[in-house]
Amino acid sequence: MKKLIVAASCAIAMMAGSVQAREWNEIRIAFDVPYEPFEYKTPDGELTGFEVELAEAVCAELRAECEFVIQAWDGMIPGLLARKFDAIMSSMSITPERAEHVLFSEPYYNTPGGWFARDDFDVDVTDMEAMQGKTVGVQRGTTMDTYVTNEMSDVVTIKRYTTAEDMVLDLEGQRLDVVFVDYPVGEQTIMSREGFKETGEPVKLGEGVGVAMRPRDRDLAGKINAALNKLKNDGTYDAIMAKYFSYDIKM
Repeated sequence: MKKLIVAASCAIAMMAGSVQAREWNEIRIAFDVPYEPFEYKTPDGELTGFEVELAEAVCAELRAECEFVIQAWDGMIPGLLARKFDAIMSSMSITPERAEHVLFSEPYYNTPGGWFARDDFDVDVTDMEAMQGKTVGVQRGTTMDTYVTNEMSDVVTIKRYTTAEDMVLDLEGQRLDVVFVDYPVGEQTIMSREGFKETGEPVKLGEGVGVAMRPRDRDLAGKINAALNKLKNDGTYDAIMAKYFSYDIKM
């Protein structure tokens, strides 16, 4: 009889939990580091960047205690679905393929992909005949990876990297001819070094970047959308954006 009472109590609790939305007083947010200027560590080890500061502002608006989790890009969606964290706020572009597995917020920024190379690279990246046999670096699983794979895989050799930092090191070491990365990342991590240049025109990709959450957490998505909208309207978003970009990336 006791077991039946316990089972009934658990069933009632589960039913109540399915009806009542979570308060979300505590939220775990994942970032892939380094991905400057969006998320990176300062020399003294402090986590910072555009998305980190924006996440802090979202958490303040929600009056939530947030824990920031560093997660390699390849494990982002599996880690989210395994409940290692509650949200991904790490330059994840909204795509139909990803939307089959995660729930996205409204897009909160959109930047193009950019082509970057050493100063001695003199090839037109849109000329497939000239690009024949070249080696192109991309970060694995990004919209830039998808673009190069779909448009150029029969012409170029594609090298995929877990981090943008490793890709830049191979570009420096002449193991790559050119890289295709999120434009601000190339601007910050490549153009800041002597001997490199932007080559070709930026390419607009996808529907913008959103916060990714588990499909069942629609209450969290509603809260994050409301917070982002408030930050855009009250000037907080623009103030954070101005610290990292000289141009408007807001959706």
